[in-house]
Amino acid sequence: MSEQDHGGRNAGSDRGGAQRSSRRGSGNRGARERPQRAPRVEISPARLVAYDVLRDVDDRDAYANLALPSRIREARLDGRDAGLATELAAGALRGRGRYDRIIELAAGRPVADIDSRTLNVLRLGVHQLLSMRTAAHAAVNESVELQRRVGNPNASGFVNGVLRAIGRVTVEDWDARIAAEAKNPDEAIALRTSHPAWIVRALRDALRAEGREEELEALLAADNAPPRVSVVVLPGWDAEQQAESSDEDAPLRAQGPSPVGWELAGGDPVRAIDELALPEGVARVQDQGSQLAALALTRVRAVQDHERWLDLCAGPGGKTARITAEALLGGATVRANEVSPHRAELVRRATVAVADGLQIVTHDGREDDAFGGPGATFDRILVDAPCSGLGALRRRPEARWRKQPGDLPELTALQGELLDAAVSHLAPGGMLAYVTCSPHLAETRVTVDRLLKRHPGIRERDAKAVVREIARGELDLAGDSLSVQLWPHRHGTDAMFIALLERTDSP
Repeated sequence: MSEQDHGGRNAGSDRGGAQRSSRRGSGNRGARERPQRAPRVEISPARLVAYDVLRDVDDRDAYANLALPSRIREARLDGRDAGLATELAAGALRGRGRYDRIIELAAGRPVADIDSRTLNVLRLGVHQLLSMRTAAHAAVNESVELQRRVGNPNASGFVNGVLRAIGRVTVEDWDARIAAEAKNPDEAIALRTSHPAWIVRALRDALRAEGREEELEALLAADNAPPRVSVVVLPGWDAEQQAESSDEDAPLRAQGPSPVGWELAGGDPVRAIDELALPEGVARVQDQGSQLAALALTRVRAVQDHERWLDLCAGPGGKTARITAEALLGGATVRANEVSPHRAELVRRATVAVADGLQIVTHDGREDDAFGGPGATFDRILVDAPCSGLGALRRRPEARWRKQPGDLPELTALQGELLDAAVSHLAPGGMLAYVTCSPHLAETRVTVDRLLKRHPGIRERDAKAVVREIARGELDLAGDSLSVQLWPHRHGTDAMFIALLERTDSP
């Protein structure tokens, strides 16, 4: 086959490859005889939306969890097609590493040599063949037609051949072949579970620190499973009472580790929230790990009247809304800082229900202006620091392919600088919650231990005891440290890290 027929990098610009190949292979049958094509099939709108999301992620560095709802609305998909588009796009992104290796083995060439449009068509097709109940002929035929529609039509035969080759081998045999041809055990696990090898090692190290290294496979599997959708309800509306009085088939149920969290049984979360008929901003989608992180700060002790609280890195505002609502109940006020004007606007939208008790500012969190001046102090500070996001890989599947180990030094330096600034503005006896959506030890325990060495007047409080006290049900929190590490496979949350720090001297 020509490079064009194989979906190679030149395929997008050369549309004559199939015609030339036909002439070369015509022999004595004459030029009038045309090659037979399979009958065209109709492409479902959901597959077109899923393809567009993969292209958005590749071409515009879009976040899939934002691009997907936008594309679904634009295409006006109904509930069933929206669910299919979500499974196709999110599944193809989660499984990308594994699927790419299988494509390489079936095609006999590196994926780097395959045109990006063709590669995304193949990824969607492989996901249907290996991870969905789609009939093999439907997965292949629709992928071929999708290639004709969105990529180089001359490469449709290549797509057909690769997917048929993949479909003839069982999932177990593909995984065995991946493992047999891997360079080392870490690469084998990484490819089979669709994680970069450096992330596999980082997650293993974090589990080993808790004495739970044997849970690695369960964690990697949880990263590749669609997360349950959680909804948080602000104070003033009793979620537990409403759940107990509602029908068992109600879309929202009070379950999960957060005492203020609901889990969506199924369907559209926006519609489920709308059906609650609550004031704007009272309920929103939020992972229960994030809910617990906010509650750890607000409920570590009783709120005193006139306390001053600060959310130093507030965007996009979910935790800000929670802590502000609880501050208002106790007579405290909140200042929310966000360095990005765009994200500061997201904070405003997220906190409309509690705007009366909140001041939003836009400054670099390492500078005094973020705190209101050199001498300003706060009784409670939340530092939800920028991080690698390795704790939310199931929710943001494309993140695992964008992050590199070289990103960590800059991130950990920023985390340390933000913490130093926060500590300098923490009132005597004040409480600081350091939170990251990452289990990477460099961003969690290493950062906290370094902070404690730099600031002898800061002591660490028992965050495990606090979170166990406020959680719904019992939480299995492993390890000897005082901090909390939540896990998708163990707690059903993002891998959120929570440390509580208290000032014992004067700033």
